[in-house]
Amino acid sequence: MNPSLQGIGMTSLRTRERMIKRLSEQGISNQNVLKLMRDTPRHIFMDEALASRAYEDTALPIGYNQTISQPYIVAKMTELLLRSSEHLGKVLEIGTGCGYQTAILAQLVDHVFTVERILPLQKKAKTHLWDLKLKNISYQYGDGNLGWPDYAPFDGILATAAPSEIPPLLLLQLAIGGVMVIPIGPSGQQILQRITRKTSGYDIENLEAVTFVPFLTGKE
Repeated sequence: MNPSLQGIGMTSLRTRERMIKRLSEQGISNQNVLKLMRDTPRHIFMDEALASRAYEDTALPIGYNQTISQPYIVAKMTELLLRSSEHLGKVLEIGTGCGYQTAILAQLVDHVFTVERILPLQKKAKTHLWDLKLKNISYQYGDGNLGWPDYAPFDGILATAAPSEIPPLLLLQLAIGGVMVIPIGPSGQQILQRITRKTSGYDIENLEAVTFVPFLTGKE
């Protein structure tokens, strides 16, 4: 394995094992998620100056006023999405960011369609994901509020930024029986929600307090 992917010191497998132990203690129980979190090199998705902190349980800056979510949140949101079904075909991710959440999803579902509104971030994410040889990912530079209707409906939708309310176009792109995991609310008052689309209407669960960057419209 490429040494930069394998990691040394504070990015080594031993450090990752400590992260997995902590995630288990925090209630993450999906063994596939835990294994991928251990094996996927989180440190390559951030600047070298911050790489030694990659496996701490904290969000870290990735530039452009964006962050990489703390490992617990990545694991929790992934686990919540997977509980909807034994198998997920198409998943829409809103907010590619640095690409770490994308990497985890791509190893668990058939295909990830990921939308990012900040072009330089998308380009960096693509590079890292290609380095990991993850090719079941389609990328769009665009406004996440619009989703990706050309490939709808999706079995799952995961958003990594918080709108004040659920974007209506995303609800329409969710398949019957599909699940959306999304933080909702203004800064300091955000709640993680899981929305399941029923034959008629939607089932909305409020799960736990979270902190995410705001869900913005347009492109940069």
